[in-house]
Amino acid sequence: MRFQVPQFIDVEDKIFGPLTLKQFIYLAGAGGLVFISFAFLPKFFAFLIGGIAAMFGVALAFYKVDNRPFIVVLESAFNYFTKSRLYLWQKKDKPIETQSMERSVVPTSALPKVGEGKLKDLAWNLDIRESIYSDKEQK
Repeated sequence: MRFQVPQFIDVEDKIFGPLTLKQFIYLAGAGGLVFISFAFLPKFFAFLIGGIAAMFGVALAFYKVDNRPFIVVLESAFNYFTKSRLYLWQKKDKPIETQSMERSVVPTSALPKVGEGKLKDLAWNLDIRESIYSDKEQK
């Protein structure tokens, strides 16, 4: 028995001519706001509010930011500005922890004092371990 597997499931169906249902609703809502603004407001305010509503409706219907619908971008911006953000990074001075040298061949009394810089510690550790391993290979 053969089954037909649906393809192009991420593409929305065109319901109203070349428009999807969402696009039609956005454009119809913007058109309704333009009509109401021209019917009840003075001309200056009607052009101002109607123009903004028309641009917003067209942006919702057709504009994409990084291949994502404009409504998703608006939702993300709204969540960013309304939800609290908590930043916890604070620089704290931590005491330097000495590493255990139990497995090391070099006696701990012969080790020099190392500065507080982590880069110096790392370089010193690499140099000591390199010299330890190179001594073993030479013998």
